[in-house]
Amino acid sequence: MSREDAVAVVQRLVRVARQRDVSQLAECYAADAVAISPVFGEVRGRERIAATWQTLFDTFADADVDVSDVLVDGNRVAILSRITTTDRSGWFGLPATGGPLSYPLVLLLTIADGRIVRDERVYDSAGVVERLEKMRLDKELQTAAEVQRALLPRTAYVGRFCESVGDSVPCRAIGGDFFEFVELRSGDVGIVMGDVSGKGPAAALLASMLQGMFAVEARAGHGPARTLLRINELMTARHVEWRFATLVYAVLSASGTLVYANAGHNPPVLLARDGIHRLTTGGPILGMFPNVTFEEQMLPFRGGDTLVMFTDGVTEARSARNEEFGEDRLMASLTEDASAAPIVVLNRLFAAVREFCQHTEPSDDITVTVTRFQ
Repeated sequence: MSREDAVAVVQRLVRVARQRDVSQLAECYAADAVAISPVFGEVRGRERIAATWQTLFDTFADADVDVSDVLVDGNRVAILSRITTTDRSGWFGLPATGGPLSYPLVLLLTIADGRIVRDERVYDSAGVVERLEKMRLDKELQTAAEVQRALLPRTAYVGRFCESVGDSVPCRAIGGDFFEFVELRSGDVGIVMGDVSGKGPAAALLASMLQGMFAVEARAGHGPARTLLRINELMTARHVEWRFATLVYAVLSASGTLVYANAGHNPPVLLARDGIHRLTTGGPILGMFPNVTFEEQMLPFRGGDTLVMFTDGVTEARSARNEEFGEDRLMASLTEDASAAPIVVLNRLFAAVREFCQHTEPSDDITVTVTRFQ
C-alpha cells in the first residue's frame, strides 16, 4: 500500500469523525476489525467499534481533533493528534467539571484493502483523570473562596464613636485568617483578628469554625479574657491535632475604654496621643493547652487614637532577596501619617508590603484592620 493510499484512509477517518457520521466511520473498518483503548479496552467488530465512536461523541459533543503528523510504514499508520473538548458530561463515569480539556492522542492503525483492521488508541488516561481532578479541585476551591468571602464581615464599619476598616488577602485561593467587627448588646464594639496555623482548605475550615465560635461567645458579653477562655475550651475539646490559632480580641466602649486580651497573636499597635503601645496581655495560643487562663488589660482611648491589628503575614512577608518586611517597616508605614483616615492607613500598609515583595509569591495570608476612636 502506497503512502498516498494510507493518507487517504486517514483523511476519510478524520473527516467523517469531525462530521460525527457514525455510519461512515463504521465503513472505515473491516468487518472483523479490532480496536483497543484505555477506556473501552479491546473491542471486536465493525459495529461495536462504531459504538465506541458514538459514545465519544455523546460524551464530548464539541470534541475536535487536530492532526499534527501522519507516519506511514507499509500498512501501519501512526496519527499524531490532539483532542480538544469541554468536559460537560464527565470523563466516563467521573463528575463533569465544565472546564476545557485537551490531551494528545496517537492512533496506531493497521490497514488492509483500504479498511482499518486494527485501531489502537494511545493516550495517557491516568494523566487526563489527574488533570480533571485538578480542574475539579480548582473549581471547588473557587467556590470555597466565594463562600469564605461571604463569611467575612463587612470590610468597613462606622459607628457612633469609632470607624473601622479591614482587608484580608489569602496567599492561596482560601486562607486561614479572619477578622470581624461586632456590635455588642452593651453598645460597645468588638474587634477580633484570628490566624489559624497552616494554609489552604484545612486552615480555612478551622478559621470558619473559629469565627463561628467567636460570634457566639462574643455576643454573650463576657469580655475578652473570658471569651478567649471559652473558645480555647471548645477547640481543645475537639482534639484537632497539630492545628492551633492565635487570636486577639478588643472591646471598645463609647466612654473611651479599650479592653483586650491576646492569645499568642502578633501584638496590635495602638497609636495614641501619649505614644505607641503594643498589646501583649493575654495568654497562650488557642487549641493547644486545656485549662489555661487569659488576662485582659484596660486602656484609655481618646479621640484620634488608632488601633491596628495585623497577622504575621505582614511582618514575615519576604522580598526577592529573602528579606522580611519586619517590624521596622511596619511601624514606619503606620507612623508616616497616623492621623490619616483609617482607609488611608490600611491601604498605605498594603501598598508598602506589595512594593517590598515586588513579584515574590506571598507565603502567608495578609490581614489588617485599622480602628479609629472618634
